[in-house]
Amino acid sequence: MKVENHVMPGKEQIEAMANDPGPDGPIVMVNLLKFRDKAAYKDGSDADLSGREAYARYGAGVAPLIEKHGGRLIFAGPVTFLTLGLVEDMWDQVALVEYPKRASLFEMSTSDAYQEISHHRDAGLEGQLNIETTPDFILPS
Repeated sequence: MKVENHVMPGKEQIEAMANDPGPDGPIVMVNLLKFRDKAAYKDGSDADLSGREAYARYGAGVAPLIEKHGGRLIFAGPVTFLTLGLVEDMWDQVALVEYPKRASLFEMSTSDAYQEISHHRDAGLEGQLNIETTPDFILPS
């Protein structure tokens, strides 16, 4: 199995999200995050920040957008140990986010409000895997 972290989805992935409504009902996105050692803002600002700190700025801004689009953060935490398997480079953090449907995620990520904060995400991330799953059951809020 080949695994490649990316910061942004490819053209085919964006088109698929825009044109395919996805599964009926809620989805849970599994976010595997790899942070830069140092933040890399395109304008060169905040060079003293770590990638994790830049991503935390994004997290603070995206949390209300997730809720506005009907989603919720289920879990977020650092990766501390790999108990099974082998990867060349370990992810730094895992986040699980539930959305009512795929379209909710797409609407959020293409909104003007999201575009205003996404530069923090881009500055903080070295790469990411973002995996859509469908829950067999939903934990109570």
